[in-house]
Amino acid sequence: MIALVTGAYRGLGLETVKQLAEKSYTVILTGRNDEKGESAAKALREQGNEVFYRNLDVNDLEQIQKLHDFIAEKFGHLDVLVNNAGIHYDSGHDVTNPDWSIVQEATETNFIGAWKLSAGLLPLLKKSDAGKIVNVSSGAGSLQDMSPGTPAYSASKAAMNVLTIQLADALKGDNIKVNAVCPGWVRTDMGGDAAPRSVEEGAIGIVWAATLDENGPTGGFYRDGKPINW
Repeated sequence: MIALVTGAYRGLGLETVKQLAEKSYTVILTGRNDEKGESAAKALREQGNEVFYRNLDVNDLEQIQKLHDFIAEKFGHLDVLVNNAGIHYDSGHDVTNPDWSIVQEATETNFIGAWKLSAGLLPLLKKSDAGKIVNVSSGAGSLQDMSPGTPAYSASKAAMNVLTIQLADALKGDNIKVNAVCPGWVRTDMGGDAAPRSVEEGAIGIVWAATLDENGPTGGFYRDGKPINW
């Protein structure tokens, strides 16, 4: 089984790579920092895991095509795509006086980048016997549960949830499951040291969605394998 995780040389992404590798997945770890990415992949390979690093900016269509070609040539298909790359938890920002550069960057990475990559790798996912797309979202993107104070991040994650619903419906006939996962408030660079959950705990729900069996759900929003509000 072949999986790809974006934003994966640290934090939640790296832990997701580890947990998938422990389940005997071959994992492609992607990120924008070659030194850190290669180091993370090497450390996992030294533990007996099959992990590859590839440089990726999720908004760069040329890089996405090169990644597609690499996977096609080396593996022939892709079983799991985890859209984990995310930026700008803009805590304390005011929706009435936004920092437009942060709004644009959050939207491009958290939403548009995930859309571009999903579309770009769909031909490979369609060659899987049971493809999965996991969009790492957040309760901050729930229309029912969101709070003010992170306008760019919340809007980008709400948009990612829309993408989840749309893709899940479009891909039902291709045997590809698409779900959004909130890992909870996790101790990462973005979540901070005060967060109550470890990266190990946060990644469990992501890996659950990535390894669903044929009877598993599609088009849902989950935390710890349980449905949460859109």
